[in-house]
Amino acid sequence: MLVKSKNVLILPGWQNSGPDHWQSRWEGAYGYRRVDQHDWMTPKRGDWIARLEDVILGCDGPVLLVAHSLGCILTAAWSQISRSTACVRGALLVAPGDPERDELRGVLPSWAPIARERLPFPSVLVGSRNDPYCSFDKAQSLAQAWGSRFIDLGERGHINAESGLGDWPEGVVLLKELQ
Repeated sequence: MLVKSKNVLILPGWQNSGPDHWQSRWEGAYGYRRVDQHDWMTPKRGDWIARLEDVILGCDGPVLLVAHSLGCILTAAWSQISRSTACVRGALLVAPGDPERDELRGVLPSWAPIARERLPFPSVLVGSRNDPYCSFDKAQSLAQAWGSRFIDLGERGHINAESGLGDWPEGVVLLKELQ
């Protein structure tokens, strides 16, 4: 069974994804649904987990998660406490943020430590060699802990609007492989 476009859930990171971000472009082009959080600027892990759970429970069929940055950390944290993980067909995890870094720990205090248990669904983690918010080694380590296939995107920064990906068709291919 194919996942309906409205059951492809966009999970932006801290401060949301702007209009030129590939997540926003996919939302507009394919009808994917953004999981809106009530507080993008001072995110609390428990609040974000509860919101994701509510949205997944409201879906009428299998779900795909498309996470960026803190959305990746959310996916891992949610998967450890939810009883709804069987609803998730797979997750595309892009440029995970690292809230354990000293410069981020203070602004994202509820997000450390990062959940490192194996995800109960297939996943692909895409990392960049020069991501300012997560070292390449940390991204590889998270992929290994989560049981994710790792994709090295080279030097693409935080894999966001500033990375020059446009609609990022290669990412769409990765998402379709999870379907």
